[in-house]
Amino acid sequence: MKTSTKNRKSILAFIFILGLPVLLFTSCVKQATNTYTSTPVAGLAFIQASPDQPSVDLFVNNSRYNTTPIPYGTSYSYLTINAGKIPIAVYNDATMKAIVADTIQFDKNIPYSLFLVNTVSHPQLFVLADTLVKPATGDAGIRFINLSPDAPAVDLVIKDGAALASNMSFKQHSVFSPLLGNTLYTLEVHAAGTSTVLATIPSFKYQAGYVYTIWFHGLAAGTTNSNKLAADVFLNGYFQ
Repeated sequence: MKTSTKNRKSILAFIFILGLPVLLFTSCVKQATNTYTSTPVAGLAFIQASPDQPSVDLFVNNSRYNTTPIPYGTSYSYLTINAGKIPIAVYNDATMKAIVADTIQFDKNIPYSLFLVNTVSHPQLFVLADTLVKPATGDAGIRFINLSPDAPAVDLVIKDGAALASNMSFKQHSVFSPLLGNTLYTLEVHAAGTSTVLATIPSFKYQAGYVYTIWFHGLAAGTTNSNKLAADVFLNGYFQ
């Protein structure tokens, strides 16, 4: 199992001006060159969750978001973008043909996660506002999202333990919920209401003060390691 956040060494800090605490996000592309700006900004993370797409490029407000092609299963952590109604487009990296495009409202001082989802024949952009709240002392925060277009509804379960999210269909997600931090857990994705394991995240330590998204992806009909059902961990950020 791998975590899906790339390059945790680079840190991008958002200081929300509405009384929220300082929250640190990882960034895999670049750091903000100027922390102080009069331009209203938001944060944007991206996950390529379309299992049969070729490598893609993401354009935000007509500027390329990534520095290298983005294959399936890759995530890019929060970068600052201008707030407001922003054109978003995803292109096939090899042909530079548009895959999907939309104009999306991004409110200032809010972090968002943007997902490319569904199959190559039905590409979709799916965006979530990330309601990131500092976990209680000693806890981590966990959110679950089902991004498999053909899997049944699913549950996220601690192995031999409690359910963390239940009966999630495609594009449904839980809120961020507390999980005892600094603890190793094996998490399983089950077909809803059953003990049938569809994917496993083995023995991962969820750090206190950190906030994570567990994303379930791939195809129930997948026949290869590259497109079969799987689950990964995305680090949204951590609180000081």
